[in-house]
Amino acid sequence: MQNGLKTAGGIVFLLGILSLILAPFVGSLAFDNLWSVEPLTYIGAVLAAVGLGVVSISYTVNSVVNKGRDDDASNNNGFHNWSEVTQRYFDLFDHDLGRPIRRISGKERELRAVLKFAGAETDPNVQELLDEIEMQTPNFRLMMSNIQVLVQLEGPDRVAQPQPVEPSELIRKIVDRYTLVAEQSDKEISWWAEPSEFGLVYSDGSAIEHIVTNLVDNAVRFADSHIEVTLSKNDTHFIIRVWDDGPGIPSQYAQHIFDHGWTPEVARREEKSSSGLGLFIARTLASHWEGGLTLESVAGSDENHHTSFILEMPMNSGE
Repeated sequence: MQNGLKTAGGIVFLLGILSLILAPFVGSLAFDNLWSVEPLTYIGAVLAAVGLGVVSISYTVNSVVNKGRDDDASNNNGFHNWSEVTQRYFDLFDHDLGRPIRRISGKERELRAVLKFAGAETDPNVQELLDEIEMQTPNFRLMMSNIQVLVQLEGPDRVAQPQPVEPSELIRKIVDRYTLVAEQSDKEISWWAEPSEFGLVYSDGSAIEHIVTNLVDNAVRFADSHIEVTLSKNDTHFIIRVWDDGPGIPSQYAQHIFDHGWTPEVARREEKSSSGLGLFIARTLASHWEGGLTLESVAGSDENHHTSFILEMPMNSGE
């Protein structure tokens, strides 16, 4: 459009200049009565002015369009740079906090071993403190992981390619990580896969691990005594179910359980016991890989109360 305006304006401007040049020679031949200036001079001046105006407008339009593009590019680059800087600072923050947390966790387990070897009865207050450290360590790691994933989700789009993943190994690692935590609360966690030799899928291993970790963490916190994780598949999807025998989630809460930042305390206007990000992030990650995360829960005082989260993911994401 800008080039067309420039061309048309240039032609009109040249015609105007040509009219001004030829006016003294052909004006008297073209017009019987001459005014103070040849009529052709007026025509030439008008054409030159119109042509110059059109050319000027074309440059103005071009400048505005380019400025808009530059602003968009600048905003995109600024947003991209902001995301990179945020991620870099978060990595430093995670490293500097994660190291002392790992040392505290290691010393806590060493102390347990020493007390067990000594054979003496442990003070209940000391035992409670050790149990609290053991339980809060994975919570801290999960919190840091949730923040990291949230930064990535709200940053510029990153195209990730599906990779070969072994879901059974991911689940085994997560269950091992939470086994001791569950035992400290007199709870049992188990898992099984059908078929037992599950094989590979093509997806995002870090996303699957993050989703299942959030689900298992919730189950360990709310279960009465038992948590079960199962892995199965059909022709197109693999399914991970995290079940616990906790009190269940009332129906009025179930519809909001995946909302950003929502917890039951929000409805009761109480202090939140968690950020409310874990399930929101889990469902968002599942959707990103064309999967789904659903809830099945029975709440109440009878013995059938339970909660199940079912993650369904394509066997070959991205196809």
